[in-house]
Amino acid sequence: MKNSKYRKNEEKIFIMLMQASCGIILLIMGLILLTILRKGIPAFSWEILTSVPKGGFYFGGEGGILNAIIGSIYLAMGATFIALIISLPTALFLNVHLRKYRKLQNAIRLFIDILWGIPSVVYGSFAFTIMIYFGLRASLIAGILTVAVFIAPIMIRSMDETLKTVPLILYEAATSLGSTKFEISYKVFFKQCIPGMVTAILLSFGRAIGDAASVLFTTGFTDNIPKSLTQPAATLPLSIFFQLTSPIPEVRERAYAAALILTIIILLISITGRGISLRYMNNQIK
Repeated sequence: MKNSKYRKNEEKIFIMLMQASCGIILLIMGLILLTILRKGIPAFSWEILTSVPKGGFYFGGEGGILNAIIGSIYLAMGATFIALIISLPTALFLNVHLRKYRKLQNAIRLFIDILWGIPSVVYGSFAFTIMIYFGLRASLIAGILTVAVFIAPIMIRSMDETLKTVPLILYEAATSLGSTKFEISYKVFFKQCIPGMVTAILLSFGRAIGDAASVLFTTGFTDNIPKSLTQPAATLPLSIFFQLTSPIPEVRERAYAAALILTIIILLISITGRGISLRYMNNQIK
């Protein structure tokens, strides 16, 4: 009886702690969104969304942040595409080809987790050091490669956790039918985990488009929209940072408008990805 009562009290305590944690997270998110909406909507205008900075924009002049919006999309899409090319085969190889080598699997996962935990500024500093050594200038391609390396561990581990949910019986059934490991990887594991894969890609895209430290020295900054991969590019996080550090109140208010635009972009991408996942799952059920 005492043990049963102790377990019930323990369960109630942990339920209360989980509820409190969820409440704190929701409260923090609500405050952040409320601040962005309250300060961003009054400063938002069609000019900010559709025009590039004009002379003295960061000192209260006219113009917008279209260059930063386009630059962020270019950067995030390019980095996510390169990271996907690296991450998908790696995650499939880890869960199919190395299925029998548990120690090696765990060692690789630990190494990827360490890479995941390294701050993005370290990736940016490392890439900047390489650029200096080879005499390269800040450019869109440099930023794309840096961010791709930064988000690859995130994408690999997210895909890895999704692939670990595939039942062992599917692997054994495919093996007994004579399927090769390549076929098992892409025709069994990949198809079973498409919704999770989409989520992993979107998570990585969100990190790519919202990171500032890794692109501070590699991508550079410009008031123009990049027309080639070798030109520097502006990004929304850096645009927000430069505006918030301005001594002019009007410019600081524009930073919240830029933050609102960045939030809306990430929200739209998340909703689109969720819709794709649900549609795929419904088609699978049918």
